[in-house]
Amino acid sequence: MDTLPPWAKKNILVLGCGNVLYGDDGFGPAVAEHLDTHYALPDDVLVMDVGLSARDILFDVALSEQVPRQIIVVDALDCGRTPGEVFELALESIPVNKTDDFSVHQVPSSNLLRELRDLRKIDVHLCGGQTARIPPEVEPGLTEVMKEAVARAARMIYDKYLKRGEHGGNARDDRH
Repeated sequence: MDTLPPWAKKNILVLGCGNVLYGDDGFGPAVAEHLDTHYALPDDVLVMDVGLSARDILFDVALSEQVPRQIIVVDALDCGRTPGEVFELALESIPVNKTDDFSVHQVPSSNLLRELRDLRKIDVHLCGGQTARIPPEVEPGLTEVMKEAVARAARMIYDKYLKRGEHGGNARDDRH
């Protein structure tokens, strides 16, 4: 019986973090869904909509004998940029308002990500989308600018971390 979780069998994990019930905070899960539905991903890649549960996965990875070689975390961030802007961010540059939750909520996950990088030698990347609006109460759905950012973020992640081969022929839909 194989007891390893699916992520333990993969070299690359893409974790879409966020709460789809709070507007633009659902950016990470939307990017994960877009990657799953628009790209033929290599066999060694697992894309997961982890919602508010990234902390559990990260702790499991930290304690596991088998670890991926790379983790890409996708999240909605407020870094004072133009709403809808897609960018990569160094772990040391996580905004102060996110250092203790980082949309993996209620845990200092930024510290855990640094430990995975430094102690477990996992290549950790953070892909952010600049939020336009995260409502104070339940209000599902991304703003228009963030809906448009989803495909750009998915393309950036695919091209930089997931594409294989000289011409990248893995995309199901090259219009993105």
